[in-house]
Amino acid sequence: MLHRTDLLTIGELSARSGFAPSALRYYESLGLITSTRTSGNQRRYERAMLRRLAFIRSAQRVGLSLEEITQALRTLPGSRTPTKADWTRLSHQWRGRLNEQIERLERLRDRLDSCIGCGCLSLQKCTLQNPDDYVSSRGPGAVYLDPSKD
Repeated sequence: MLHRTDLLTIGELSARSGFAPSALRYYESLGLITSTRTSGNQRRYERAMLRRLAFIRSAQRVGLSLEEITQALRTLPGSRTPTKADWTRLSHQWRGRLNEQIERLERLRDRLDSCIGCGCLSLQKCTLQNPDDYVSSRGPGAVYLDPSKD
């Protein structure tokens, strides 16, 4: 049974998590976090929501979308606070996705270094440029930086 002191107001959760109250309400509307309501219809959050919010912030910082985060959090148990094993299982599911993100960042870093370092200062000769749109068949966006489009 939860005690009153185990529940946080939206202001307290905001202060502790670093997320604005509007973001917390939005995340709740997406089902990323949950709250209960008081008799006065005020939101109250279990302290376990702090862990979820820390996870959301970390996932966003490495470039994962809210859709990916939502899908991952749906795999956690809803009837209890997730355990370390639950979080470990979830993080292992993302290993491949995170490795792809790391590879994209390394490609961007390495190719920008060579582009900036070559001195050509010409978009017509740059290997990151796509003159005459000849790689359009490989899909939209920066195809030279996307390892899945090689």
